[in-house]
Amino acid sequence: MEKEVLWNKEFIFISVANFFLFVTYYALLVSFPSAAIRNYGATGMIAGLFTAVFLVAAIIIRPFTGPWIERRGKRFIMIISLLIFAVASFSYSFFDSVIPLLILRFIHGIGFGMATTITGTIIADIVPESRKGEGMGYFVMSSNLAMVLGPFIALTIFRAFDIYVLFWIGAFFAFTALVFGVATRLEKEEKTTIMKKQSMFEKAAMPISLTVAFFALSYSTVLSFMAIFAAERGLGAESSFFFAVFAVVLIFSRPFTGRWFDQYGANVVIFPAILLFGLGMLSLGLAQGAFLFFIAAGLIGVGWGTLFPCFQTLAIQSVEPKRRSVATATFLSTLDIGIGGGSLIVGALAGGMDLGMIYAFSSVYIFTGMAVYYWAQKKNAISIEGTQQHREA
Repeated sequence: MEKEVLWNKEFIFISVANFFLFVTYYALLVSFPSAAIRNYGATGMIAGLFTAVFLVAAIIIRPFTGPWIERRGKRFIMIISLLIFAVASFSYSFFDSVIPLLILRFIHGIGFGMATTITGTIIADIVPESRKGEGMGYFVMSSNLAMVLGPFIALTIFRAFDIYVLFWIGAFFAFTALVFGVATRLEKEEKTTIMKKQSMFEKAAMPISLTVAFFALSYSTVLSFMAIFAAERGLGAESSFFFAVFAVVLIFSRPFTGRWFDQYGANVVIFPAILLFGLGMLSLGLAQGAFLFFIAAGLIGVGWGTLFPCFQTLAIQSVEPKRRSVATATFLSTLDIGIGGGSLIVGALAGGMDLGMIYAFSSVYIFTGMAVYYWAQKKNAISIEGTQQHREA
């Protein structure tokens, strides 16, 4: 049997738009708190708000995005969201005080929350059912690569130039994402015209969404405290390459894990990925030198880097196609809550505990996640069966 086409123009354009969207996001994520202190005289607490208000805006807007997509159509909402994101990126250079910049960060977060919801929804619709795991994996890899390139660009520019240079580069990336979004042509779709009250959360997607939030609590500690941990262990020079190793290993493993998901089912991929993720966190906690530090990066890259697209695929498979936008919004909002919650919890613990100990203990937490996923996949199987019966009816 001939394989259904995956790498069509729409898939490539949306993935490229998603890549530039996340490059801008990660570049500003790692640089804005430092810029707030250095350029605008903000305190540490105020500097943290530059990240917090952005994520809060994204979490707030996502539940509304799903119903808007059903009523106005995917392409319209995609262009609007990328336009908001691009205009906000462009506007940073015109303000030099904290309050206006915080307001702009909130608006920027609205565009980001909408855009990440709609791009995931479009990909879920255009990827063939027989290659859903593979396709979602490649799509998510675009944001994984951005996670490496964004911070690298930001830290390189921020050390050598003023923050405003980075703002203009971020604006260029954001407008590039908008161009690819506008260039994407989608099939004509039916819009919901009945103005009845619609649920902004997808109940069927909640078990898997709660599961990804469970694991995100642990992964957020890597995102938020890697630089501090590396400095404590005398690995400051190596820290900038941690996510590079993460990404390289992920790129080489992704073609296999996506196909195995489609051919053999989710469990064959997810349970080993949980194990590798836990071993990676244990290795990171025990790392005293570069060798084990990079081993941890590779294990976490395969583990978490495999779990995230697999969970997102299960979330969208649990609902009817017309509810995929709401399922995607539910999934990503819950993920953001997990990442934000994990950063707050570890931030509170870090004052009295060694970060290495926290990483090592988190491996036990991750291993218990096998039971959480076992519960969720049972619930998800029921949802998928009900969805299939509804389609056949």
